[in-house]
Amino acid sequence: MSRFHKMIAEKVIGGVSVKKHCFLLTRDVQASQRSIALIAEMIHTASLVHDDVIDDASSRRGKHTVNKIWGEKKAVLAGDLILSAASIALARIGNTAVISILTQVIEDLVRGEFLQLGSKENENERFAHYLEKTFKKTASLIANSCKAVSVLGCPDPVVHEIAYQYGKNVGIAFQLIDDVLDFTSCSDQMGKPTSADLKLGLATGPVLFACQQFPEMNAMIMRRFRLPGDVDRARQYVLQSDGVQQTTYLAQRYCHEAVREISKLRPSPERDALIQLSEIVLTRDK
Repeated sequence: MSRFHKMIAEKVIGGVSVKKHCFLLTRDVQASQRSIALIAEMIHTASLVHDDVIDDASSRRGKHTVNKIWGEKKAVLAGDLILSAASIALARIGNTAVISILTQVIEDLVRGEFLQLGSKENENERFAHYLEKTFKKTASLIANSCKAVSVLGCPDPVVHEIAYQYGKNVGIAFQLIDDVLDFTSCSDQMGKPTSADLKLGLATGPVLFACQQFPEMNAMIMRRFRLPGDVDRARQYVLQSDGVQQTTYLAQRYCHEAVREISKLRPSPERDALIQLSEIVLTRDK
């Protein structure tokens, strides 16, 4: 996900610069835009370090986590240090609108974590809860980073909204595919144990769709797959259902919406790259 965030921010830099009346005027502005990619990556990295502590994860992308090597206390402090470096870099940009946009990301990350800790008893509310959590924990960073880049490159609020909507839709699609891969990829490909979300007690898209075909999963969802055999049974239900296909289809819809939004900008190599990036989101296998 690291290169993914940076790629989006850098392509949006070029994309907004070709909108009518929205040209980059100075080398300094472009430098501040590129700083957004670095800040987004630092916020993302800090959130991963903290997530691994919360989840008691021992591996990520095939490597030991910070908390596995150094322990929880040092991992928490390391995440805080990275976040403080991001805050300093953000302050140096000196744009209050951009500061407000990116600090919203930090609030959303925390609120998203709280949402993940809870669950909805009402089956009809679960999917909305899941999508809200997905936006706050994943898509908000991409959406607001894209918006921040556009604010620095163009005064037109219409362009800011296009950038935000593109990032939001790509971000949600990215996480939906990530949730699919938790069921369809092997541990070596993912660099982390598969069925990890089930083991954490999380009901993601494939599980929620599968539950519509296998209502007996409701009880497992409410007890967060805590009983012996729950994880294996839930995994089998998902694979026997069309949960994976339905979640993939939903991700495609979000990517199509992202393409529709970014296509409002004038044609350019950068805009085409952003369109291609949305296709990469759907076809990745790790």
